[in-house]
Amino acid sequence: MRMDDLRRKDIINLYNGGYMGRVTDLDFDPDSSQMKGLIIYGRLRLFGLLGREDDIVIRWEDVEVIGDDSILVRYRQYGGKGRRSSPRQQD
Repeated sequence: MRMDDLRRKDIINLYNGGYMGRVTDLDFDPDSSQMKGLIIYGRLRLFGLLGREDDIVIRWEDVEVIGDDSILVRYRQYGGKGRRSSPRQQD
């Protein structure tokens, strides 16, 4: 599967059934050659004049199914500023 194939897929959160967006970037570890996660860029605030909302980072372990036209994930937002990520992330 190529990056372009992932960008065409909608990301659906299994916790609330909500549409999260589409993949805009990948978190890839070049040392281990493993995929670490999917990144959805934050939405623009006031047409970009006020910047963007925080990016959503979904760990690869939280991806449940990659289907023909969507990706199902288990994602819960946790408190804190900066980049949002799934609760299993240990930085």
